[in-house]
Amino acid sequence: MKALHRLAAAAAFLGAAGAAQAQDVNIIVVSHGQANDPFWSVVKNGVDAAAKDMGVNVDYRAPETFDMVVMSQLIDAAVNQEPDGLVVSIPDADALGPSIEKAVAAGIPVVSMNSGSDVSRTLGALLHVGQEEYDAGKAAGEKMAALGGSSAICINQEVGNVALDLRCQGFADGFGGASKVLPVSQDPSEVKAKVKAALESDDSVDTVMALGASTAGEPALAAAEEAGKGDDVMIGTFDLSSDFLKAIADGKAAFAIDQQQYLQGYLPVVFLANHAKFGLIPGGNVPSGPNLITKDKASQVVELSAQGIR
Repeated sequence: MKALHRLAAAAAFLGAAGAAQAQDVNIIVVSHGQANDPFWSVVKNGVDAAAKDMGVNVDYRAPETFDMVVMSQLIDAAVNQEPDGLVVSIPDADALGPSIEKAVAAGIPVVSMNSGSDVSRTLGALLHVGQEEYDAGKAAGEKMAALGGSSAICINQEVGNVALDLRCQGFADGFGGASKVLPVSQDPSEVKAKVKAALESDDSVDTVMALGASTAGEPALAAAEEAGKGDDVMIGTFDLSSDFLKAIADGKAAFAIDQQQYLQGYLPVVFLANHAKFGLIPGGNVPSGPNLITKDKASQVVELSAQGIR
């Protein structure tokens, strides 16, 4: 009996030591998107869930606006804290590359997510979790062309963000017809006004591709209705929102491209936690998308989107 007590005590001690060791793992996430943004709130939900599941400390940081200077400063500050792992998005490799390389030179394991799949390895990151943005855009363009589109606008709320620029470029190449970029801000009211103006000034436009569901997709739907073209213009979007998914289910929108951003927040933390504790890491990039959500799938995803998971 005493031997059993000793074994139980030893197991409890080891369990407590393991828990303490896990809690000592510190990971910092620096993204270009704010946690209060509808898209990035899902990313952060994934980050938080992974921190809880893995029993590690994770700090999520982002500039207040799309600002590469501030983001590079946030990465530099993270490097100075010597975390056990660093997760970064890379919307602009020229601006952020030196800071990321500084992290790698300091021996900090780096995993990139969301944007930067084309430069991640060259900057020294272990791997990337996300989708190939050009390929996703091309698939969207091909789908719109197959649905009968001939003249399109691609709404870009962050011109200069390489990932979004690649989406519009891929869309234009896949679409094949007339296509132009409509630069906008993150303000939904501005997006609606500019899309409405574009539709009213050019009757040939029959296709609208948005690069974000809440920021551009939903305002585009409203703009088409206000312009009296709700039945004449096909509207698709990258990423998801519960309202846009309902529009797809109701036949008012064509489709949404799901890059599963929850996994973009969740998986890098899991990978870096396992790397810190056991030296484990996947051998290559992990594609989180694209997944095309059409009318037959939309209703299944609405509830999860409302919960901040899809």
